[in-house]
Amino acid sequence: MAEPVRAILAIGGNLGKRRKTIRSALKALAVTPGIKKVICSPLVESSAVTADGVDESKPNYLNGVVQIQTTLKPKELLEEIRRIETEHGRVRLERWGSRTLDIDIITYGDVLKAGKELTIPHPRAFERAFVLVPWAMLEPDAVLPGHGYVKELAAPMQSEVWLAK
Repeated sequence: MAEPVRAILAIGGNLGKRRKTIRSALKALAVTPGIKKVICSPLVESSAVTADGVDESKPNYLNGVVQIQTTLKPKELLEEIRRIETEHGRVRLERWGSRTLDIDIITYGDVLKAGKELTIPHPRAFERAFVLVPWAMLEPDAVLPGHGYVKELAAPMQSEVWLAK
């Protein structure tokens, strides 16, 4: 049996009952064969960002970061995540569009991988407050490979997100 790998996932959405959807998705992750120890950060809220930038006309996002232990390979983990997103009403129509649920693999152990379907670490994680701020709350000493300490990356972005009530 493979040794479990620590992975960091980003989770969020801006459509429907956001908190209920995230809670349900966390439960789905926890019962997925090959995934253990699902630990979620505090949730933060942020304005919607589209390809053109911040769009105040769209509903705010609720986001968090999840630490898991997994024996799944990265592609298998991605398949399970996509299955959970679909089960929670995720429709992939437009890039950066509103969604009920979005789960991204941010890190997978110390794997560095660039592919058509999957790049690890996530290529835009270092510039996303809704990933970095909750991750720094969950793991104050975390490091984003290739970019440095998460809390240092998060510090100048703190004002872009706020703790969800």
